[in-house]
Amino acid sequence: MRKVVLAMVVGIMLIGLTGAASVGQVKNPNTLIIADIGTVDSLDPAWAYDTASAARIFNIYETLITFKNGKTDEFVPLLATKVPTVENGLISPDGLTYTFPIRKGVKFHNGETLTPEDVEYSFERAMVQDRDGGPVWMLYEPLLGVHGSRDEKGNIVVSFKDIDRAIEVKGDSVVFHLKQPYPPFLAILANTWGSIVSKKFCVEHGDWPGTAETWKKYNNPEPGKETLHGIACGTGPFKLERWEPGVETTLVRFDGYWREPAKLKRVIWKIIEEWTTRKLMFLAGDADIIYVPRQYIKELEGVKGIRVVKNLPSLALSALFFNFKINPEGNPDIGSGKLDGKGIPPDFFSDKDVRLGFAYSFDWKTYLKDVFMNEAVQPVGPIVEGLPYRNPKQETYYFDPEKAKEHFKKAWGGKVWEKGFKFTILYNSGNTQREIAARMIEENVEALNPKFKIEVRPVEWATYLKELVNHRLTLFIIGWLADYADPHNFVHPFMHSKGDFSAFQSYKNPVVDQLIDEGIKTVDPKKRKQIYYQLQWIYYEDVPSVPLYQALLRHYERDWVHGWYYNPIYPGGEIQGYLYPIYKK
Repeated sequence: MRKVVLAMVVGIMLIGLTGAASVGQVKNPNTLIIADIGTVDSLDPAWAYDTASAARIFNIYETLITFKNGKTDEFVPLLATKVPTVENGLISPDGLTYTFPIRKGVKFHNGETLTPEDVEYSFERAMVQDRDGGPVWMLYEPLLGVHGSRDEKGNIVVSFKDIDRAIEVKGDSVVFHLKQPYPPFLAILANTWGSIVSKKFCVEHGDWPGTAETWKKYNNPEPGKETLHGIACGTGPFKLERWEPGVETTLVRFDGYWREPAKLKRVIWKIIEEWTTRKLMFLAGDADIIYVPRQYIKELEGVKGIRVVKNLPSLALSALFFNFKINPEGNPDIGSGKLDGKGIPPDFFSDKDVRLGFAYSFDWKTYLKDVFMNEAVQPVGPIVEGLPYRNPKQETYYFDPEKAKEHFKKAWGGKVWEKGFKFTILYNSGNTQREIAARMIEENVEALNPKFKIEVRPVEWATYLKELVNHRLTLFIIGWLADYADPHNFVHPFMHSKGDFSAFQSYKNPVVDQLIDEGIKTVDPKKRKQIYYQLQWIYYEDVPSVPLYQALLRHYERDWVHGWYYNPIYPGGEIQGYLYPIYKK
């Protein structure tokens, strides 16, 4: 297996340094140039739910509070003058009321002065818009106790009175009324969907006027029709100068910023999909920060003038998920659809011994070394390093072919070992890490019994997602990136019967659902810890999925760049992050 993995990795590594490092005078001393991949979807904070869009928004707009430098669980005031706590009286003892005193004298990019009414409007506007697949569920869940404004059929199921009651202005403060205690509420407000917009600017450009009578008209707009799609007016250190979708975004320093103006005059994000072009720009000093795919990192090893920051922990988890109830309709990936050696039945993975057989067939040591060069770790469960309440001593799975055999021999009363099986694993084409993981499973499992047959097939990402949503995948590899740094944001998608992944697996454990629902309502840290430790143990016992890796990231910059720091919850954190403190010298 090691030879197979090495051959695939070497096959995608184009090693050989081209170009010479530019050492000496700083190029473009007042402009930061970032060469990245991935297009921006929207500049609307209530719409954007991708890291490329959020990275721009993060530097144009501001939130009430923000994260303290590299911390994910400590906050400092931003557009609010204080971080609410129970101790300072700004969070009620029952955890249901949060009060934010609003900073005075702050200017928007259009010259208007920030008011508490702008803050109220920003959150109500987001909840009014609430587009399909957007981030605003994170406001609805704590404030109204629902996942959004519409039901599964698209019918509006909340009233504007409920939205209006949840957020109100009291003097110079804005008050949030929660439906239930929600410990990660501050962390949610600190990210881009908590951005404060100018009500006047929005209304002048045709956005919701703030009236109860009109709100349904602005609910769930079509893609690209959201008012702030390509325009912006925040209070942040940079303002939008130009956005050419798929090409570049340019921000210019806002000299009316309420703190000291940014050190940089301009920031230019260039979308450069082709690696060699990005690399040559970087070596010539025409780009200051670039995205470097893992397969090319050796091309920049030891190059003068380049600074590499390594081992940056991501708040992301990729795992192998089992489909407990495969949709058999016209599904070629389950073969005959029976346990007859020519296919698998739709409920094949509902047998825990099947799942354990696969769990003990994965070789993490080889995978992490050859694919990630050991710049990744094997997670012990759904709560990754960097999150509170992770149990570092939690038992986990390991590569043990004999143990895998033992479980496969028990599976389905011995029929799996006797009859064998045949099915197909899909992966999204171009994703090398997932392809290698799938092929490792194929080779290791087939080596256990000649009657075990697995095929691995690439499909386009859109097809992969369609098959996932339609419950047609057999087992699948996919990753989760944190919305906010709290274990609820991981145990819910990985374990809850209505979770983003577990729902597509048809995994349901009533005890798990109860514990997850209890965990998000519990304010006492000691009690929360007990709940999440118990959930991690159940995850290990139930094997709904198998954690594969939590990647460690790298940041590449020219050595004339200073002031950058890493926070794993920042959008695009290892590439750009927060630009305000950055300067070139």
